[in-house]
Amino acid sequence: MHIAADDLSGEQIAEFLDQHIRDMRAISPPESKHALDLEGLRQRDITFWIVWDDQTIAGCGALKELNSRHAEIKSMRTAVSHRQKGVASLLLQHIIAEAAARGYRRLSLETGSMPFFAPARQLYAKFGFQPCPPFSDYREDPNSVFMTREL
Repeated sequence: MHIAADDLSGEQIAEFLDQHIRDMRAISPPESKHALDLEGLRQRDITFWIVWDDQTIAGCGALKELNSRHAEIKSMRTAVSHRQKGVASLLLQHIIAEAAARGYRRLSLETGSMPFFAPARQLYAKFGFQPCPPFSDYREDPNSVFMTREL
């Protein structure tokens, strides 16, 4: 597997992210859905990566700059066919290293509070993320868990 930056122009990633959005809509109430669609991810302050397993998308994730010292992880997803194979850990290590290399001092994220998101919360905790209050434009939400770590 390898990780590569992506410009979000391919049909394969469009379909992968469309499934992500459909899943989030099915799990989270509309007011609590924070997943970005293709247009939301195509912003100058966001860098997007794909984890490739040969010609198959194994996962994806993004880094959004909030300010010169703080960034947010967005759109972390592992393909169903690649879960429990280390894809999310590989990508999270890459994003953390990239954030540190860019000079960010803090890396934060929002994920769901529902049981579906328990593996994600466990992964983030394993990498040193701790619960925190809402950051950036987020507000308290019983369907959200906010996590952060110093870099």
